[in-house]
Amino acid sequence: MKKITTILAMATLFLAGTVFTSCQSSASKEEAANAKVDKAQQELMEAQQEADIEAQKVASEDEWNTFKTETEVKISEYEIRIKALKDQMKKPGKTFDDLYKKRIEQFEQKIKELKTRLDDYEKNRTGWEAFKREFNHDMEELGKAMKDLTVDNQG
Repeated sequence: MKKITTILAMATLFLAGTVFTSCQSSASKEEAANAKVDKAQQELMEAQQEADIEAQKVASEDEWNTFKTETEVKISEYEIRIKALKDQMKKPGKTFDDLYKKRIEQFEQKIKELKTRLDDYEKNRTGWEAFKREFNHDMEELGKAMKDLTVDNQG
């Protein structure tokens, strides 16, 4: 009987020890959750700092001059296309609607805006990667719009 009581007492102690060590108190759970939140906030702050540093990058002088030259060439090409479209409108025998004329005016306005943005960036030169990406996107959109206008009226 003593043997059974001893075994029963040891099993009870083992079970009680397992239960107490495996259960965390709400305070320790809260501490663990707070530690995870603090770590996540720290990672977020580091990522934000890296993004801010990236945004402040400035183009090198060679990179800027190359970009500016290539952009000015594209803008000149667009201006030549617009002049050709205007000359085409003046030819007798073809009728152009008001939408066509308005689109050409919009193209001219967009070119003026692009030139202004290029000049403004040259003065402050911050956020190079974002500027270059957005500017190239706008240039591509203008080129596509001009191409679409001429394709629509050739058919």
